[in-house]
Amino acid sequence: MIEIKGLKKQFGPKEVLKGIDLHIPKGKTTVILGLSGGGKSTIIKHIVGLLKPDSGEIWVDGEEISQANEEQIRKIRKKVGFLFQSGALFDSMNIFENIAFPLREHTNMSEDEIMSRVVERLEMVGLKPSEVLNLYPDELSGGMRKRVGLARTIALNPEIILYDEPTSGLDPITSDLISQMIVQLKERLSVTSVLISHDIKESFKAGDYFAMLYDGKIIETGDAEHFKSTDNPYVRQFLDGKSEGPIHFQEKK
Repeated sequence: MIEIKGLKKQFGPKEVLKGIDLHIPKGKTTVILGLSGGGKSTIIKHIVGLLKPDSGEIWVDGEEISQANEEQIRKIRKKVGFLFQSGALFDSMNIFENIAFPLREHTNMSEDEIMSRVVERLEMVGLKPSEVLNLYPDELSGGMRKRVGLARTIALNPEIILYDEPTSGLDPITSDLISQMIVQLKERLSVTSVLISHDIKESFKAGDYFAMLYDGKIIETGDAEHFKSTDNPYVRQFLDGKSEGPIHFQEKK
């Protein structure tokens, strides 16, 4: 579904991505693991055209988008749902208006059809529409805001969902709930998902395939069993959560 070849990106003097090669299979959830600030978000921003690569190719559903014009990027974005780390809800709109927003912007649905879709999507993320439709984002808990953000993300029936640290800042129970929803939505909507995270426990619950980003490159890929048994010292140290080891040594150097 998504193929990244030789992706390089530099911000000022800092080379963030140093030649990323990554295959993301259709209908599965691929988790990109890595240290905070290591470039995981930079990768998924390239997939939706929010950033242009310095070099390399990005193929999304058979189209190469690294040099796409704005019209081509808009077409690709209609296929992609993006759940931002904060949920990115509009504070001045209630929950119904937040989820209805992309439907009004990109479809010709009637108000009755919009209401039906909003209710359906809220139920899909485990919220009771009658209890939340008229509330505003600041009246919700962090976990509920994430779920409303997810409902808005899937409002347009995306073929691809990008999750930016979906469990960040959440308690363990709510994190588990979000992970379950990622799995359920993949199965129910047949979507291709890309999840970036440093939450090991929840990543293994939600992911089918895994890629480890370190020092601007993908240094390991595989399924959960492969990652849990790998001898790669950088991956091993990351999964074990130890500060001493090859990653620590490289950073000191």
